[in-house]
Amino acid sequence: MVLYTSPFPNSFLSVLHSFSWGLIFPCYWLADRLVASFVPTTYEKRQRADDPCYFHALCIIITTPIYLALLVASLPFALIGFLLWSPLQSARRPYIYSRLEDKNHANGATLLTEWKAAGNGKSFCFGSANVCLLPDSLARFNNVFNTQARAKEIGRRIRNGASRPQIKIYIDSPTNTSISAASFSSLVSPQGGDNTNRTVNAGIKRTTSMEYKGDNSGSNNSEDSREDKGGAGEPNEGEENTCIVRINGEDNGHMSDTETDTVNGQAHASGPAELSLEGDAEISKTPNHKQKEGDSGSLDSYSASRESLVKVRVGDGTVDQSTVNNKLLYKASIMKKTSVRKKKHTDETFDHEISAFFPANLDFLCLQEVFDKRAAEKLKEQLHHYFEYIVYDVGVYSCHGCCSFKFVNSGLLFASRYPVMDAAYHCYPNGRGTDSLASKGALFLKVQVGSTPQDQRIVGYISCTHLQAIAGDTTVRCEQLDMLQDWLSEFRKSTSSSSTANPEELVAFDVICGDLNFDNCSSEDKLEQQHSLFTRYKDPCRIGPGEDKPWAIGTLLDPEGLYDEEVCTPDNLQKVLESEEGRKGYLVYPTSKNHSSSQKGRKASLKGNGRRIDYMLYTEEGVYLEWKVEVEEFSFITQLAGLTDHLPVAMRLMVSTGDDDP
Repeated sequence: MVLYTSPFPNSFLSVLHSFSWGLIFPCYWLADRLVASFVPTTYEKRQRADDPCYFHALCIIITTPIYLALLVASLPFALIGFLLWSPLQSARRPYIYSRLEDKNHANGATLLTEWKAAGNGKSFCFGSANVCLLPDSLARFNNVFNTQARAKEIGRRIRNGASRPQIKIYIDSPTNTSISAASFSSLVSPQGGDNTNRTVNAGIKRTTSMEYKGDNSGSNNSEDSREDKGGAGEPNEGEENTCIVRINGEDNGHMSDTETDTVNGQAHASGPAELSLEGDAEISKTPNHKQKEGDSGSLDSYSASRESLVKVRVGDGTVDQSTVNNKLLYKASIMKKTSVRKKKHTDETFDHEISAFFPANLDFLCLQEVFDKRAAEKLKEQLHHYFEYIVYDVGVYSCHGCCSFKFVNSGLLFASRYPVMDAAYHCYPNGRGTDSLASKGALFLKVQVGSTPQDQRIVGYISCTHLQAIAGDTTVRCEQLDMLQDWLSEFRKSTSSSSTANPEELVAFDVICGDLNFDNCSSEDKLEQQHSLFTRYKDPCRIGPGEDKPWAIGTLLDPEGLYDEEVCTPDNLQKVLESEEGRKGYLVYPTSKNHSSSQKGRKASLKGNGRRIDYMLYTEEGVYLEWKVEVEEFSFITQLAGLTDHLPVAMRLMVSTGDDDP
């Protein structure tokens, strides 16, 4: 299958489309600004409350007549543009495939060789998020604004969070019973020079986090600094480098000599290096720190998160490229030691956490509600710093391909570190109400993740979707889930080049990501909860219809509280969501559970931990029979705090081949 790298089959249609949109855009922009000026967010309301001169009201009085006059003047041009634009959509392709052109930062082909070196299997990390990148006037109804700036910041935070290898600190402690039990609020700076070998401080405390200071002095990772790193012969950002530190709780947090030597070996692996963890930090007494400069959830934050960050500097000595890349940024995630893990939920077989960062070495990303085309371009540019392959501007416009007129695309965007082999898009024809104005649908992708020693391709299937949003449309969503399964089955058949007798491809995973707009605890969503999709695909957060696992939390934030100081930064939002009372204050719960005569009674009647409408599903059906797929880690992510009204989710799957089994 040919991947479409441009929206139209020839340059003439592309030029004509650009011309028609150029006629439409002034009218579109003026209408957007006019409506936006009358829909303030809670953040703007608070700012205006401190303005005794009513400056904003004066601005509206002055600018509104100007906007109206210009809007009326632009209408004739917009009409001519629309008459050209609409018929052109019948020739438009359903998506645009973008591949990173800078070969210095492209590493997709290199990743394919990792499977052979992995031995008995490999893990893959998937992320999904609804980013609410609507035209600014519409985004304000969800209490978010400045779509263009948010798009750039969202992309920057995602790629900064994902481009870190991680240090995993495993803690053996009889009192530490859950992943989120280790709370970090104090700040410490790594010490020492570039040419001084440092060992890991043996007195690490469980309540210590390290302050991270990025390589760049600015608040963003500039393109120039990235090129400088690449020119120094540094491996790509996404390479999987993990340093493991084990801390024994029975020894009051002190590491044994053997464990210290192990970490020292990691630190000295590639020449002169610095790796310093300080354990005598003073713990902050305040529950939530105030936002400091750069505290935006990116790696440039001086107060990164309660997930400890360490900076490792490498000297000018000779570096063995086969060793761990110690110049990259390291994340310390507090987890349980697998062999003696003591969790609150002892029957769980995988790690789960509320994280202030996207997972290190994120392989695949599925985004929803990337409706604004200018915002999509800005987002794509940022994501291309980490993801080599991106599929965006997915959907159809006008009356082409669907029953009703479509003003905006599907809002789906897919990014991958691995090469995309095939892609297909289908539009749901049964959208209702305002949802029928968008070409909501499903994007299906086939990616190559490796090859066997016999040169058989190892592939995976990923589906990204966004279902009907209007409450009460349960029948519509169930029909869309039926279509999703049928389309996915057809896509797998049409793209498969294997036979049972002579397989040319081995399927490693089959994953579905997206905003399904129903939760597993609401009584109003019973039909969706019992859909056959959940008999074929597994939901790591679900026990059964109507019941989630105790650690699973809602992914839909209360829009009214997005800018509260308690939740406006990734670190603060993480702290709030770790407590039951905090979740009740800032997550949306099923509406049918909220009817009560008192606030106290309302909280007592809540079921679950909020509306979890963003899903990550996987299946073992259709996967190569001799392989086993298991969840290794599941995360709810707060790194996009203040930028969207949804919590991103991430899942890491381990594909075990069993090659090394006795």
